[in-house]
Amino acid sequence: MASLLAWASGLRLYLVVFAVGLAGTYGYIGLPAGLKVLQHPWVIGAAGFLLLMEFLVDKVPGVDSVWDALHTFIRIPAGALLAAGATGDTLSAITVAAGLLGGTITAGTHFTKAGGRAIINASPEPYSNWAASFTEDAAVLAGIWFAIQYPVVFLAALAVFVALAIWLLPKLWRGIGAIWRMLRTRTMISRPLRGEP
Repeated sequence: MASLLAWASGLRLYLVVFAVGLAGTYGYIGLPAGLKVLQHPWVIGAAGFLLLMEFLVDKVPGVDSVWDALHTFIRIPAGALLAAGATGDTLSAITVAAGLLGGTITAGTHFTKAGGRAIINASPEPYSNWAASFTEDAAVLAGIWFAIQYPVVFLAALAVFVALAIWLLPKLWRGIGAIWRMLRTRTMISRPLRGEP
């Protein structure tokens, strides 16, 4: 549960809180004491509202990257807290360790997602953006299902994802740097020099 919440929070924080909260409420899964709060109607309602906002915003190229940038400060701490909550409702060595590892997994997932979407946004058509967004939605729902039904399969898939993220992240950020430099060069070329009419 801790690894699921950490990984999924980096992609779709509000979807995982909403889905896991509902699953706990209707008895599909038994939530540990540290996560029982996810079943509260206020938490489910807030997550549902934010999920709807994110679902819409995430389909708009450019706006989704601004959303991702802002959520760097929300997803990573939330993923750490959810991972810690999965291990208990009191502060202990295991909850601190789970929070640290969970925050690291969330950060890796978040930066891989944000970097990939920034590269995709350089494309002029919106379809690749929509495809990426719907794929992320489906991946989180599939991850929840596998984590509940086949936890070993989920953990194996998570290990593959972490290895791919470690390999992919430097390439994504180099690509973003190249796009940024190209945009800066174009802006400087299109700006007239001082003294020019």
